[in-house]
Amino acid sequence: LATGPRQNNSIFYEIRTYDIKPSKMKEFVEMVNKYVHLRTAHSELVGFWSAELGAMNKVVHIWKYDNFAHRTAVRHALASDKDWQGKFISPALPLIEKQHNEVAYLVPWCQLGKPPKEGGVYEWVTFQMKPGGPALWGEAFRAAIGAHINTGYTKLIGVFHTEYGLLNTVHVMWWNESPDHRAAGRHSAHEDARVVAAVRDSVRFLASQQNVLLIPLQCSPLK
Repeated sequence: LATGPRQNNSIFYEIRTYDIKPSKMKEFVEMVNKYVHLRTAHSELVGFWSAELGAMNKVVHIWKYDNFAHRTAVRHALASDKDWQGKFISPALPLIEKQHNEVAYLVPWCQLGKPPKEGGVYEWVTFQMKPGGPALWGEAFRAAIGAHINTGYTKLIGVFHTEYGLLNTVHVMWWNESPDHRAAGRHSAHEDARVVAAVRDSVRFLASQQNVLLIPLQCSPLK
């Protein structure tokens, strides 16, 4: 586990999180579903979700870029796209309370996955690791992720390590058939000696963690 993928592969992911005014959430989601095709004409959307548990009135969307020059070109094109600016940006901005973005790379041992079927839920887990970087905590963290994968109760979608934003942050996205399926799997994992041992080793390097249960929007490529 290292930040090394950018040395061999310039592809990165921009993770955008928006807090929406509580009374405007339904309106915002409807606008995204209706007009996001204007945005995806410029670059690839990985997924678009709304928070169900762990946060409220929040959306998360992830965009893929070949490199930073690609992102710059896309941002310039969007600024000049009258349809995008007029039909979505202008009416959507008053609905948004706060915006936050991060740039992250997939860790070298992880490829972006897809769920086995549509209709499930996504768990977005954020780990704030102690300073020192992947050279310090990478091996233990990978082992903990692998232990959860090996239980078979959940599907790994991606592991992202931040390059811009709050540093030493790792985001892990999991897929489950339902919240109840996730809960049952977690109970089983907690009783699995392999998982317990791997997690016990990795938490030595952990400062904090939090999670959000996400529901994909109708327009989301990852459903």
